[in-house]
Amino acid sequence: MFPRDEYDWRIAKAHAAMDAAAVDLLLIDSGELLAWLTGYTVSETMYRAALLPRQGQPWFVLRELDEAPCRKKTWIADVIGFADIDDPHQAVADSIRAHGFADARIGADVNAYSFSAHTAARLKACLPRAEFIALPGISDSLRWIKSPREITVLKDASAIADKAMRAIAQNVRVGSSTRAAAATAAATFLLEGADSGETGPIVKASGNHEFLHGAFKGELLGVGDILHVELIPRVDGYGARLMRPIAIGDTTVKLRDIAARIIAVQDEQIEAMKPGALARDVDAITRQGLIASGLRPRYDNVTAYTLGLYTRTPRTSDFSRAFLPDADWPLEEGMVFHVYATAARLGFSETVVVTPEGGRRLTATARQLLTAHQSGFQRG
Repeated sequence: MFPRDEYDWRIAKAHAAMDAAAVDLLLIDSGELLAWLTGYTVSETMYRAALLPRQGQPWFVLRELDEAPCRKKTWIADVIGFADIDDPHQAVADSIRAHGFADARIGADVNAYSFSAHTAARLKACLPRAEFIALPGISDSLRWIKSPREITVLKDASAIADKAMRAIAQNVRVGSSTRAAAATAAATFLLEGADSGETGPIVKASGNHEFLHGAFKGELLGVGDILHVELIPRVDGYGARLMRPIAIGDTTVKLRDIAARIIAVQDEQIEAMKPGALARDVDAITRQGLIASGLRPRYDNVTAYTLGLYTRTPRTSDFSRAFLPDADWPLEEGMVFHVYATAARLGFSETVVVTPEGGRRLTATARQLLTAHQSGFQRG
C-alpha cells in the first residue's frame, strides 16, 4: 500500500469530480478504482463496493471472508462484512442507509463492469429515495494521470519485462518451443517480484498484426521463424508491457531494414508524446507513416492505449484512452501508454510516460530486431 498522502491526493481528485457532478456519495465497484482509491480490491464473486462521501469518512462493504485481507491492505477503517447467506446488494444498500445517505445523490460509473443492469436495478429498489447519477468512465478517468509513485512502480514492472526479454533471447534457439520461451518469461517474472507469471502472447509471428492476439500453443521454432514476444508483468497491480521480435537463425538484410523503418516511425511518435499534443495527431505519425512507407496496406488497429492498474475484470487492456484517428483529446503529463507498431511479422512496443520533453520509455530493451542468443538489453 502507498503512503497515506498518496491516497489523499487521489481522494482530492475524486472529490473534485463529485463536486462537478453535485453528488453526495460515490459508489466505487470497479476493480481498478477500488484498488486505486482504497488500496484493496477483490474479484466480484459476490458484489462488493466502497462508498466515498463528499463529507465524512468512507466505508467498504464486502464478504466476511474478504474482510480480514481488506483490513490489512486498506487505509479505510470502516470495513463491513456480510455473510455468504446475505444479499450483497441489500448489504451495500443497508450500509448506505445506516450512514445517512438514503436520500442522497449517489454517483455511479455506469460503464463499470461491476455496475451491471442487475446491480443498478437492485440498488435502486433497495434505495427508492436515493437518486443515482450516471458518471460514465469515472473509474478510468480519475486514474489517467499517474503520480510519481505510480510511475516508479511501473518502472519496476518495466525492468522485469526487460529482464525476461533478455532471458528469452539468450535461451531460445532452433528447435526450442514457444512454450519453453513462455516458461522462461513466467519464471523470470516470479523470481524478480512480479505479481504472477502471466506472460502475454508468445507465438510464431505471421502477417502484419494477426499474431498480436495469437492463440498460445507449443510450437517448435525453425530457421527463418520470428518469435513474437509480448510481456505484461504486473507489480502491485501496475502493468508494464514490452514487445520484441526474435529472429530464429540468421536474419536477412530486408528483414533488418523493415525493423529499422518500423522503429524510426515509432521513435518519431514517442518523441511527439508531449502534454497538449492531440492523440489523433500523435497516432497519425505511426498509422500514416507505416502506410506511406509501404509496410502496411492499411492500419486499422490502435497505436497506443492506457497503462496502469490491472485487476480482475473482463478486459485485459485499457482502451479508455487510445490512439486512434478520431482521438481528439490532449495528452497530459504523467499519462502512461503501451505504444506499439507492427508490420511484416515484426512487432515493437514500449511502456511510455508523457513528459514535457516528449515520451520517455520506462522499458529499456534495445530497439532492434533481436536474434537468438542476443539479449539486446540496455539500461539508460
